[in-house]
Amino acid sequence: MMRHPHVWMGLLLWSLFGQAQAAWTVNMAPGATEVSHAVFDLHMTIFWICVIIGIVVFGAMFWSMVVHRRSTGQQAAHFHEHTWVEILWTVVPFLILVAMAIPATKTLIDIYDASDSDIDIQVTGYQWKWHYKYLGQDVEFFSNLATPAEQIHNNSPKDEHYLLEVDQPLVLPVGAKVRFLVTAADVIHSWWVPAFAVKRDAIPGFVNEAWTRVEKPGIYRGQCTELCGKDHGFMPVVVEVKSKADYDTWLGERKAEAAKLKELTSKEWTLEELVARGDKVYHTTCVACHQAEGQGLPPMFPALKGSKIATGPKEAHLGIVFHGKPGTAMAAFGKQLSEVDIAAVVTYERNAWGNNKGDMVTPKDVLALKQAEAQ
Repeated sequence: MMRHPHVWMGLLLWSLFGQAQAAWTVNMAPGATEVSHAVFDLHMTIFWICVIIGIVVFGAMFWSMVVHRRSTGQQAAHFHEHTWVEILWTVVPFLILVAMAIPATKTLIDIYDASDSDIDIQVTGYQWKWHYKYLGQDVEFFSNLATPAEQIHNNSPKDEHYLLEVDQPLVLPVGAKVRFLVTAADVIHSWWVPAFAVKRDAIPGFVNEAWTRVEKPGIYRGQCTELCGKDHGFMPVVVEVKSKADYDTWLGERKAEAAKLKELTSKEWTLEELVARGDKVYHTTCVACHQAEGQGLPPMFPALKGSKIATGPKEAHLGIVFHGKPGTAMAAFGKQLSEVDIAAVVTYERNAWGNNKGDMVTPKDVLALKQAEAQ
């Protein structure tokens, strides 16, 4: 006899109507590309084969249990071998596997055929952002998490795309075959966009290929699916697919921005201009580890406020930002940021939170360091 029926009833109601209940999703989504449709069709083919097998096997089992039950006076047959039965249970599974293997092989061949691409994009994973480089176009940029810190720290309501927003999405033209060359600069990451049926590991020192051809414009979201460190969950992928005309316009604007950035390297900057730009760079690139007020998260992420680095010789400070610090979580930003942004963020750190050194590092200083490293 059930001693506490109200407890069991409460658990049943909670499981059925609890607010934390996940969405009832019972199938894959077809996606938005040739490959994703092929994967979906393959999934449904295998699914229905399994359904038919289940109906036959369980139907025969339950029919035997009901019709040949002992209470009806049935007697078990006594036999050991039956040639035709053995042939059937060998040939039928073989034919089923062949029926499954043919479409699976075709789909796999399509998935790995990245030849004859219209656009080649190098995708590089960093902790914790993505770098996109349009090969042969002189266009490259980092894509960083854009979800406000207030939402992350539960100080404001979370919106629909919480942790799935970036400052600069990857932009593709509709209908073009795009080849991705996926790698990483520090640890193993994984670039995944479900609607494209594309998921490739990003491994330092290796390049993995993938491709896609998106059929309609829109915004498609994904994530890093490899546990790549403490901020693994803050590394989304956002792809914006535009019409061919809009893509060409965007690409032209990015090329113009790249040319303008090169010009900024030779510009004579003031301290105020560098601090203002460095404020934006810091709160995009450095704030997760060193925090908004430079207090850090000791001991792994030391404070910058009043630190020996931020108040010591500016050459040493620039060297740490440029080269990183081996054996620690401090990454090397020499290849991640432009000369202007490196100069700006170092200048900002030396003049923020009461450090007030009053000096600055210019883009020309960073360019000189790069040239010295190249020799």
